[in-house]
Amino acid sequence: MRLGVDVGKARIGVARSDFHGMLATPLETVARSAGEGTADIDRLTVLCDELDCAEIVVGLPLSLSGGTTPSTDDAIAFAGRIAAATGRPVRMIDERLTTVSAQAALHTSGRAVKGSRPVIDQIAAVILLQHALDSEASTGNPPGIAASELGPDPQGDLP
Repeated sequence: MRLGVDVGKARIGVARSDFHGMLATPLETVARSAGEGTADIDRLTVLCDELDCAEIVVGLPLSLSGGTTPSTDDAIAFAGRIAAATGRPVRMIDERLTTVSAQAALHTSGRAVKGSRPVIDQIAAVILLQHALDSEASTGNPPGIAASELGPDPQGDLP
């Protein structure tokens, strides 16, 4: 089982895979802790323990041109904190346009986008985790890049 994590400034969308790693489903939205707070990491650690997850997939927010942004640096730092807290491997997956896709899916389903940010975050986590599962199934290779491989200058480390 894998956990998919869409890290935002205010909220973290969380999704999970099935036991066979074929299907991603929404799990919950976790409030992002401010400053040095750890409630968000603590909750993700509890979820990993409860679900006995083997790996965590974290969205890597790149600019449309593929460059890094302040959000990229934040997600990489957050992935490192998750890895340290859970002791589980963390992989980072390109998440460009997942939130836009999530908003479009919500709109198509007839649900108002306004006021649905927590649901959008969960859907974005589902999209990025499903992309990772599909990528691994089609190529036979682990998806994305291991968070442990990203150094202090992530631009030079990105595939």
